[in-house]
Amino acid sequence: MEADRDTCDGLLPGLREKLAELPLRVLEGEDSPAIELFRSHDGSNLLVPRSYGGLDASPLDAVRVVRVLGALSPSLAVATAMHHFSIGTLFGIADTFARGTDLDDILLKRIAKERLLVASGFAEGRTGQGILSPTMEATPVEDGYLLNGSKKPCSLSKSMDLLTASVGMRQPDGSVEMGFLLLPADTPGIRVQPFWSNFALAGAESNEVRLTDVHVTDRQILQPPADLVEELSELQEVGLIWFQMIVCAAYTGVVSSLVEKVLERGRGSVSDRAAVAVRVESAAALTEGLARRVQDGDTGNDCLATALVTRFAVKDLLADTVRDAVELLGGMAYVSSSDVAYLAAASHALAFHPPSRSSTNDGLLEYYAGKPMVVA
Repeated sequence: MEADRDTCDGLLPGLREKLAELPLRVLEGEDSPAIELFRSHDGSNLLVPRSYGGLDASPLDAVRVVRVLGALSPSLAVATAMHHFSIGTLFGIADTFARGTDLDDILLKRIAKERLLVASGFAEGRTGQGILSPTMEATPVEDGYLLNGSKKPCSLSKSMDLLTASVGMRQPDGSVEMGFLLLPADTPGIRVQPFWSNFALAGAESNEVRLTDVHVTDRQILQPPADLVEELSELQEVGLIWFQMIVCAAYTGVVSSLVEKVLERGRGSVSDRAAVAVRVESAAALTEGLARRVQDGDTGNDCLATALVTRFAVKDLLADTVRDAVELLGGMAYVSSSDVAYLAAASHALAFHPPSRSSTNDGLLEYYAGKPMVVA
């Protein structure tokens, strides 16, 4: 991981050292300092465009940084994956649709300057729901809209400064069209409720964020024009590609930490150690290959299919690696510290991020039969 660490140190100087000073149990607890360390070292600006004052990291640099974070603090990598996804979606929308709105004129220009963290209220985590499908509904009132709905789990729920979400906007004919919003987290009517009950990834702050009669004006909610539906669809595909890429990097980092323990302790035979190293590096290479494709601007429908294949291949590689790494580390490593068991448990969450394998099987088979890739 030397190239990954060098990249992280170059873009976010000092962050890796600060995280490495803290034990895993502290970084992964509900009161983890990891997210604020990430913010204070400018991690929130990793993918913010340079024109807005951000670091403008390339896709390849981003996945390398995220792999390092995953190795040091799985919760931090998973929580901030949603921040990066939100940033990518927001600035893509802004460039296409949002000039002259509050989204562009007020909030986006503050993100880099104030190191704001953005939580995602898109549909991640909802069974049978598309990742960008609306989780909130906007009801028209005389001076704007009232928003109602919830997102659970919603990472960064405690630390978020802004909440971004898709919102269903009911039309006069009864149909529902999609709009986008970006709201300060302290907007009246937004509240955070406990939701996450698992010890694994507790530091990701994945609670429920509920909106109850949240009032917004016309300038705070963006509804793309009907004649730009194709552009919006392309932006959704790019967002999905970025999300798969970032979560692959995050969990590859988690498993890399286990493999490093195997190598450092010289556990198992030479062939055993080489096998786990080859598998985790294969996962990293697949992720970097996807990042290079994105970096080259190849983010169309073919790349979306590749991103999903990459995600599922990485998941399988990591699952096999975790199984063998835990066995190689042995019983004493397992019982003498919670770190091995924790990293193994946290790694399994890659399977639960959307879209699920079962929900994409039909779409992939249709794609391999010559049709466009469609994510249900």
